[in-house]
Amino acid sequence: MALRNAKLGRRQFMAGIGGLALCGGPTATFARSVMQFGSSEVISVSDGNLVLPGSFYFDGLPQDELDLILAKHGVPRGQQEPPCNLTLLRQADKIVLFDAGAGAAFMPSAGEILDSLDAEGLAPEDITHVVFTHAHPDHLWGILDDFDDPVFSGAQLMIGQAEWDYWTDPNTVNTIGDARASFAVGAARRLEAVEDQISHFSDGDEILPGIMAHATPGHTPGHMSFEIRDGTQAVMVGGDAIGNAHVAFERPEWASGADQDTDLGAKTRKRLLDQLAVDDIALLGFHLPNGGLGRVERNGSNYRFVPKDT
Repeated sequence: MALRNAKLGRRQFMAGIGGLALCGGPTATFARSVMQFGSSEVISVSDGNLVLPGSFYFDGLPQDELDLILAKHGVPRGQQEPPCNLTLLRQADKIVLFDAGAGAAFMPSAGEILDSLDAEGLAPEDITHVVFTHAHPDHLWGILDDFDDPVFSGAQLMIGQAEWDYWTDPNTVNTIGDARASFAVGAARRLEAVEDQISHFSDGDEILPGIMAHATPGHTPGHMSFEIRDGTQAVMVGGDAIGNAHVAFERPEWASGADQDTDLGAKTRKRLLDQLAVDDIALLGFHLPNGGLGRVERNGSNYRFVPKDT
């Protein structure tokens, strides 16, 4: 994998997580998943993976119980390499990409979406819409290329109004905290660059036929998930509202260090998991394993993730 702008990516990311240790490591194994329903095809496409220290997720949690959960799922305490699963919706009249990936300027293990699209027989100009769950680097920064030109120049870009307002507010960089200040700078610059190309929506809006926006705040103030429905079948593009397949399911009420508002993130996570389990809606999670596509099942008083075809 080419180390595109590797030094810049490391510096920006380390600033973004408060100087936590980071190393480049091999790319995590990616499993492509597909869900066909009606005239729609939902595909998870890889943007590579992140490389993070375990402390980013696990500091501050009840350590004895955490050890049991991690052992049960075969997850180490040390370096984490969560996959980045973007969602591609193919229909006869449109091709929708949910999130744009990390691009070249974030970290060398991510930014692979164009190769993944090529493997699907698609070029950037084939994408008709790009819909953002939120504006964190691994979801937004891929909207611009190495020359700061829009990658998906012919697509309609769409983002929630609350998320747009937050990241374009000049006060955000001063209030978000040092650990995420670089995220605010990077988001504001990229959103300004595509301002003429982007439209906004709110919770409950049908943003495109058969695609409804669901507010799932906490990870960011305006985080959105998207229910894609065709008849009785549906899949929820969950973004980072449910950030992993172990602690987030086993103990959704625990705070996640990845969330900007940890209390709100936990409430949103529990509500979304309950909705998916009760209504039998498939989930495509950005950082979940096996391509991120599967079902949520109750597991006693909590939940478990069942990847597709297992």
